[in-house]
Amino acid sequence: MTVSTRVDLALLGIRGTPPVHRTGGAGPSDDGHLLIDGLNAAIPRNPDSPFAFDGERVLYDGVDAGIEIATIGRPRFYDLTTDDGVPYEKIAKLHGADVLATTVVQTCIRYDADQRCRFCSIEESLRSGATVAVKKPEHLAEVARAAVDLDGITQMVMTTGTSNGKDRGAKHLARCVRAVKAAVPDLPIQVQCEPPADLSTITDLREAGADAIGIHVESLDDAVRRRWMPGKASVPLDEYRAAWAEAVRVFGRNQVSTYLLVGLGEEADEMITGAKQLADTGVYPFIVPFRPHAGTLAVDVDRAGAPDPAIVEKISREVAAHLQMIGMTGAEQRAGCAACGACSVLQNVGG
Repeated sequence: MTVSTRVDLALLGIRGTPPVHRTGGAGPSDDGHLLIDGLNAAIPRNPDSPFAFDGERVLYDGVDAGIEIATIGRPRFYDLTTDDGVPYEKIAKLHGADVLATTVVQTCIRYDADQRCRFCSIEESLRSGATVAVKKPEHLAEVARAAVDLDGITQMVMTTGTSNGKDRGAKHLARCVRAVKAAVPDLPIQVQCEPPADLSTITDLREAGADAIGIHVESLDDAVRRRWMPGKASVPLDEYRAAWAEAVRVFGRNQVSTYLLVGLGEEADEMITGAKQLADTGVYPFIVPFRPHAGTLAVDVDRAGAPDPAIVEKISREVAAHLQMIGMTGAEQRAGCAACGACSVLQNVGG
């Protein structure tokens, strides 16, 4: 499969529903999970796509597209329920073939329309009844143990909606990490949160047992930030830079990452330059194309579309080349989105 075809899949998506899929929620969503050329791939589900998944193959306009895929079976832990009646599937989800992911707090102080990140639908899965608002540490520990034992999970990602506290949700993340590590000591975990006001909180997360951390800025262009994520834009870029530097000190080089979304309006060359600078400081720049899906302001209000595939490929190739040059790959992260790689094409081009 060519890189251009992989980019087209990432942007155009597929018709059909693979056994492992998501609808709504935080971050890139409304996707189906497959293995493509042996790599995790989270492909948008798009009823208008020329690509279709027929249960075994990917077709292009009805003809086998010649893409090497493997389906990921519905995990067995989805069939279980906690003693107090919460289905495991509402507590954590399978991402890719071997990643357990959860949003430990499914609400966000920035979800009012004038504050919300326009690409996010974190509370929509809660409103639909697909999840629970706050995941209990003991429940996450129970689900993680089952997911490892029954389905061979090899890493876990814990993200959170932003809270009112100075920790911005990190304290509950730390409680959840401790509980999971007590149950499954060898399971690598990435935590994700906004920069905490007190940077010592980053050490607290590490001491709780987190192996990696994502502090996601999405764009390094302040005008783009104000347009697309007005609430998060109230946190200055200097706070992100301070948090990244502290996280690299605490977690180590290439155990810290940030999302950079292609298609929000940031100039390609500026994103490439910023991504290279982040990588040189030890922060992995996870390049991900903006994914339009219903339930977000970007689609429901702005009618925004996917970015230009040529721009996605250009940025991904140039950033991956720099990552190779400095010896930094997503696969070398202990846990997290970059380690999984499903929402990006960076791993397909060597990043």
